[in-house]
Amino acid sequence: GPVVYAAYLKTEHSDENIKFWMACETYKKTASQWSRTSRAKKLYKVYIQPQSPREINIDSSTREAIIKNIQEPTQACFEEAQKIVYMHMERDSYPRFLKSEMYQKLLKTIQANNNS
Repeated sequence: GPVVYAAYLKTEHSDENIKFWMACETYKKTASQWSRTSRAKKLYKVYIQPQSPREINIDSSTREAIIKNIQEPTQACFEEAQKIVYMHMERDSYPRFLKSEMYQKLLKTIQANNNS
């Protein structure tokens, strides 16, 4: 399921959302402060920084809070941005995915496998 959804997002040129969300999940499990700082800076460079390669759609106040927080990052550093991205996917791309040909094919495959 998630792999097919990620593939669908790629066709919509919005796969940065799920990649960011998954990167945040990994980030939250990072125990060492040194690793967390390193990962926080990488997440910022790739997803948060304006004009970054995979910039996500978040408001400026969330972006500014992250800039402050990554100086001494906590596990919750990207939580607000992650919630916003999840909401975008839930309200926008996921409903389109459920109507997509890609999802319909996945359903047919699953149904065929369950019937055999």
